[in-house]
Amino acid sequence: MLSERDLELRKLANEEIEKYKDKVEADPYRLNYHHMAPVGLLNDPNGFIQWKGTYHLFYQWMPFDTDHGAKFWGHYSSEDFVHWKHEDIALTPSDWFDENGVYSGSAIAHDDHLYLFYTGNVKDEKGERESYQCVAVSEDGVNFEKKGVSVYLPEGYTSHFRDPKVWKEGDTWYMVVGAQSEDLQGKAVLFKSEDFSEWEHLGVVTGSGEGNLGGFGYMWECPDLFELDGKHILVVSPQGLEAEGMQFANTYQSGYFAGSLDFEKVRLNHGDFRELDRGFEFYAPQTTLDEKGRRILIGWMGVPDQYEQAQPTIENHWIHCLTIPRELTWNGEQLIQTPLDELKEMRGPVILHSSITIENDQKAVRGIEGKSIELNLEFDEIENQFAIEMFQYASLSYKDGILTLSRPHFEENQKTEFRRVELAGELKSLRLFIDHSSLEVFVNEGEEVLTSRIFPQAEDEHILFTSLGTSTFSIEQWKLKGFQ
Repeated sequence: MLSERDLELRKLANEEIEKYKDKVEADPYRLNYHHMAPVGLLNDPNGFIQWKGTYHLFYQWMPFDTDHGAKFWGHYSSEDFVHWKHEDIALTPSDWFDENGVYSGSAIAHDDHLYLFYTGNVKDEKGERESYQCVAVSEDGVNFEKKGVSVYLPEGYTSHFRDPKVWKEGDTWYMVVGAQSEDLQGKAVLFKSEDFSEWEHLGVVTGSGEGNLGGFGYMWECPDLFELDGKHILVVSPQGLEAEGMQFANTYQSGYFAGSLDFEKVRLNHGDFRELDRGFEFYAPQTTLDEKGRRILIGWMGVPDQYEQAQPTIENHWIHCLTIPRELTWNGEQLIQTPLDELKEMRGPVILHSSITIENDQKAVRGIEGKSIELNLEFDEIENQFAIEMFQYASLSYKDGILTLSRPHFEENQKTEFRRVELAGELKSLRLFIDHSSLEVFVNEGEEVLTSRIFPQAEDEHILFTSLGTSTFSIEQWKLKGFQ
C-alpha cells in the first residue's frame, strides 16, 4: 500500500510530465535510441537486471527540475534491448529514511521476488546529511513496497556512504558500498549476509590510501564488483582525482581495478586504475549478468558538476541520457567494451564503400550522413593525420598514435575543448554511434571508448573526412530506427 506522501509525489511528477510534454518532445536534441527521462534531470543507471526474461533498467530522476535534488527512481523494461516500455515510477522520496532522495543502488532476484537496494538520503534541519541503505521488494517487477532500512551507517565513515551493489557468491550475499572515511578518503566497503536480512560490515576492500594505491580521491561512488574471465573487477567512480596528462580530464572519473578478491582478508589485490571511457560525458556505470552469461554495462552520459546547466536542453525542461548497452569481456590485459548485438536490429539498409583513398584533401562520402546512424570504418593506411568532422561541430582526429575528440565548450563561447587518448597500437577501426545529441566512439574493437554529448545545428547532417597525407579505409553506415 502506497502512503499518502508517495501518492502525492507520483501525482506531482506525472503532472510535470504532462505540463512540459509537448516542449520536451519537440526538442531536436531528443534522442532516438538512448534512455531519457520524460522531463527534468536523469542521472545514474540503477537496478539493472534481467529478471524472468525481462531486462529492467531504473534511473535516477529529478522530475521537478533540471538540476539535482530529491531523486526518484524511473523505470524502463525490455525483452530485447530494442523494444522498451517506460514503466510507472518505481520509487519516490516519501519516507523518513529517504525523504531527500532515493539515491542509487542495485537489483537482485531472490525467492521469486525482485528486490531493490538503494541509499536513502536525508538532511536534517541544519542541512547535515544522513544516509541509510534501504530495500524495496516487488512480486511483479513493477510495483514496489519499501521495507525500510537494511544497513545503518557503520563507524569510521562520514554520511557520504551510498550506492549499494548486491550479488550472491555461493550461498552468501555480498554488498559493496561507495564510501568516504572519516579522514576524507574514498573507499569501497564490503558487507555480507547469510540470510539476506542481517548484514555484517566486513571492512574496506580497497580505496584511497589503501595498500600501494596512495591518495586516490575523497569519495568513491557507484562501486560494482564482479568476476569476469577469472578476474575480479571493481568498477568505481572516484571523486577528487587531479588530471594527469591525458588522464582524468573530466571533473570526476569512472574506471576500474582488476585483480583478485580475498574474501577472508576482505582485500582486493589489484593493479592500476584504468578509465572506462575517455570522452566528455560518462559516469556512474552499472553492470548486470544476464541469462546468456553476458556482463553488460550501461552508464550515465553526464558528469556531476561539469557545466550541466549550460546544456541547451535545459530551456526545454530536460537534461541527460544513458549510454547504449555494452558487453564487457576481458582480453587478458584490459576490459573490452562492445555494443550489444541486439542493437543491430535497429539497422536499416547498409551503405557500403569498400575502399576510399583521400590524399591531402577533405571530402564527403556519398550517402554518409545523418543524425541517427551507426558508422564503421576499417583502416588500411593512415600516412600522417586523419580526421572526421561531424556536423561542423565535433571532430575526431588521429595522428602519431593519439586520438583526439574536440567540440565547442558548453560554457565558454568560441573555445574548443579536447579529450585525448594514446592508443596501444595503430588505429585500425572506429565504430561510431551518433544519435542527434550524442556520440559514442568504439576504437579498435572496443579497446578504448569515447562518449560525449554533442549539440550541433539541427539541420546539419554532413560528415566530412580529412587526410593530411594518404589515408585508405572502407566504410559502412546504417541509419538506425531507434527504440520501438
